[in-house]
Amino acid sequence: MLALRYWSVRHARGLARAYDFLASLAPWLAPLARIIGIARVEAALRPVERLAKTTLFDCRMCGQCVLSATGMACPMNCAKEMRNGPCGGVRPDGSCEVHPSLRCTWTEAVAGANRIAADRGARPTPLLPAIDQRRHGASTWIQVLQGRPDPAFQPAVGERVTRATGQGGLEQACNSGRLVVTVEVAPPDSARPEPLLRRARLFEGLVDAINITDGAGGNCHMSSVAASAILAEHGHTPVYQIACRDRNRIAIQGDILGAAALGVRNILCLTGDDVSQGDHPEAKPVFDLDAVSLLHITRGMCDRGEFASGRKLQEAPDLFIGATTNPFVPPFSDRIANLENKVLAGARFIQTQFCFDLKRFEAFMHQVRQRGLDRRAHIIVGVGTLNSARALRWMAENVPGVYIPPEVLARVESASDQAREARLVCGEIMRAVTRIPGVAGIHLMGHRNEEVLAEIIDEHDLRRQPRLYTV
Repeated sequence: MLALRYWSVRHARGLARAYDFLASLAPWLAPLARIIGIARVEAALRPVERLAKTTLFDCRMCGQCVLSATGMACPMNCAKEMRNGPCGGVRPDGSCEVHPSLRCTWTEAVAGANRIAADRGARPTPLLPAIDQRRHGASTWIQVLQGRPDPAFQPAVGERVTRATGQGGLEQACNSGRLVVTVEVAPPDSARPEPLLRRARLFEGLVDAINITDGAGGNCHMSSVAASAILAEHGHTPVYQIACRDRNRIAIQGDILGAAALGVRNILCLTGDDVSQGDHPEAKPVFDLDAVSLLHITRGMCDRGEFASGRKLQEAPDLFIGATTNPFVPPFSDRIANLENKVLAGARFIQTQFCFDLKRFEAFMHQVRQRGLDRRAHIIVGVGTLNSARALRWMAENVPGVYIPPEVLARVESASDQAREARLVCGEIMRAVTRIPGVAGIHLMGHRNEEVLAEIIDEHDLRRQPRLYTV
């Protein structure tokens, strides 16, 4: 089955031509289908379609087929069922984060889409909606016969229409013209708030916002929405990270409303890490949404004042909404398209994965500027440090999506004071990325390393630096 799946991607151009030809016959066949009866035709088509698609594409018959937009690679084969591009955890060799023995489904999709683009011109970056669970097993060929040959793409969101309040300090900082500084803090393994507040106090006056992770690495901690609300109550500016891994769209939307009601004004939409690497590998992942569909739904709550179902809210939340990007793992050619999808879906600030590869990041930012994405969303670069080469190597080998060049590891490993050398590397990377046009700020990360991060921020006086704009 895998061999045929990969064959379909390699022959995506020919299969797309065949699809276009068959779709062109639909207007001629539609009257006959209506005479026979749409229900009867669908009942006859369904087993044939299932056999053909299962054989050629390892299709899951989701009822919302998007093969023509995903390079003839079925996105439902993604372990996270991502329908809007690759996650940030693709391994350096292009294999899946969850199943390392398999190639990433979206690596294949990008390759196939590029082949199709040779015929159709520039490849589109459609926004695919969250899967409609009611349509599983339904025929999509019947939709083509009825004149709907393409999947139901989501429209791009418009400009933000909700008010910007004084409490949303991160948005004000992003619009200030100076470098933005954020830091990441994991919620404690505690039923009391003091451990969280103690670590947050280290960054008073040093950062514009504090990210609160949501079960990072698939590990369980205090609820991110509760931890964010605690910080907001005590005068900090939290960024509430919400991952799609653990909740369906009903629970996620409820949490978003709850966060807004408790004074949280900034939200970061994530797909989430795989559970198999965390402390509850036996848990069932949900992935009802991916980051792009979550962004689109959240903006709908804010701008249209309605749930994903279309039901109206009594009071719309006022949120500054962000997403993440990872320029440092494959498929490199699709990272910009994936970022553009997130901006189209409503992200207004972007935080990147750890940056240790400056050449790769400079090339990425060149493409960002070419597409004008730095003018539509604030790009905040992830940097950080750990105290030894061993810790850095462990992170590179075990944290999905983190790439540390061998020369950086060798430099820290050979130093007599590895912690100091790692801090020097962090400082050099910060200085370098802040000189790249289009970079809006720095996002510091380092697991349980808050004191060192606070010292680095203070030492470099980041918040007093102006931002380098593109011309």
